Amino acid sequence: MPTPRKAAMLAEITDRMQRASIAISADYRGLTVAQITELRRALRPADCEVKVVKNTLAGMAAKDAGRPEMSDIVQGPTALAIGFGDPIAPVKLLTEHLRAKRLTIDIHGGWLEGKVLSRAEVESLATMPSKEQLIADVVGKLQSPLYNFAGLLQASMRNFAGLVEARASQLEEQGAA
Repeated sequence: MPTPRKAAMLAEITDRMQRASIAISADYRGLTVAQITELRRALRPADCEVKVVKNTLAGMAAKDAGRPEMSDIVQGPTALAIGFGDPIAPVKLLTEHLRAKRLTIDIHGGWLEGKVLSRAEVESLATMPSKEQLIADVVGKLQSPLYNFAGLLQASMRNFAGLVEARASQLEEQGAA
């Protein structure tokens, strides 16, 4: 029979895992409480929470959340960074923070939309542009041909208007002569 405290922790972790768009597992050993707090603050703008979890509770929460593959990324002493919005932003902020503060944290792996990611795949996510940047690139590429077409139509109309004006002035000169 689990204690009420553990049951509450399980419910909290389950809720976070159900809402997660991405989860990154890392070994937190060697970090001070201040460094973990600083990491939590750094990831907060990306709608990401960092939780130190017990492996057994994380495994049970993953099953309860309907995402049993999440338990595969939990190995040894684990801190889970769980993102709820854009899946790329937490990975970028995490890697930038680790690089800026020169922290040596071993990333175990990640989970993204039902797929377990290796450490290399998590690190490659950090180099991807954000969702907003990708959307802007696609929209820009769609707009470019339209702008070119509109420019060609305007140039054709401008040239035609110039021809009509030149012919009108030519006819006026002939009529005046």
